[in-house]
Amino acid sequence: MADHSFPMSIVFVCSGNICRSPMAEVVLRQRLAQHGLSETVSVRSAGTGAWHVGEPADPRAQATLEAHGYSVDHTARQIGPEDLDADLLLVADKGHLQDVRSLLESDTDGDTDSDTDKVRLIRSFDPTAPADAEVPDPYYGGDEGFVDVLGMIERAVDGLVEWIRRNR
Repeated sequence: MADHSFPMSIVFVCSGNICRSPMAEVVLRQRLAQHGLSETVSVRSAGTGAWHVGEPADPRAQATLEAHGYSVDHTARQIGPEDLDADLLLVADKGHLQDVRSLLESDTDGDTDSDTDKVRLIRSFDPTAPADAEVPDPYYGGDEGFVDVLGMIERAVDGLVEWIRRNR
């Protein structure tokens, strides 16, 4: 990961790529820009399922992000082989952790870099979060769930930016 000739690649993953993972992508992009690191990291997001492919982010996720000063331009997509080559795959919950690790283990493109250790929970970068803390899915709840999720993501992304500085 210390090869500075190419940007570090980070992919955020949740279920449908309309709530948690796009929120994390937007927050990290802004933080990278604030810290002058935009050129050193490639950031994208994806879902484990295809339910929302081609759709924008959930309107509640968009409203929450915009209310907190973030701009949103997102189209949902499903995780694919191109994502498995990322340096870091950050997932919202333990189900995604298992799904993405399984994808890496079954990746048969001849690449020996199928390292499941590069798959981590997003909140593992938040020093205030309990061990194995997940980002809960706000989709079936009210607007307040999106605000709570944004706070969790922001705390994790602050720790992630420090990790990026140490590992780029």
